[in-house]
Amino acid sequence: MASKKASKGKRYSTEEKQQVVDFVNQHNAANGRGGAAAASKKFGVSQLTVASWLKNSGGASVGKGHKGKAVGAGSRTGVLAELSKLDGVIAAKRKELDALEARFQKLKGSL
Repeated sequence: MASKKASKGKRYSTEEKQQVVDFVNQHNAANGRGGAAAASKKFGVSQLTVASWLKNSGGASVGKGHKGKAVGAGSRTGVLAELSKLDGVIAAKRKELDALEARFQKLKGSL
C-alpha cells in the first residue's frame, strides 16, 4: 500500500488574521452580529478558526458574557481593545509617513 503524505492546513500570516478580525468587527459594528459567518464565507476560513483569532486579538467578537451582558465591540473591554489596536496602527502609519516625508525632502533638496 502506498503511503499518503499528510497534508497540512494553510498557515495564515498575522496580517491575514488581522484582516479577518477587522472584517468581523466592521461587519458586527454595522449589522450587530454575523461577522464570523460572513468572514468564514468571504475568506474561506472555518468559523471556529475565526472565533479563535477573535479571542486572541482581544475578544472583540460579539457574544454573551457574565449574566447575559453583551461583550464585544460595544463593551468597555472591546472598546479598549479596539483603541489599543488602533493606537498601534496609527503609530506605525506615523512612522511610515515620517520616512516618506524624509525621502520627499531629500529628493526635493536635490533639485
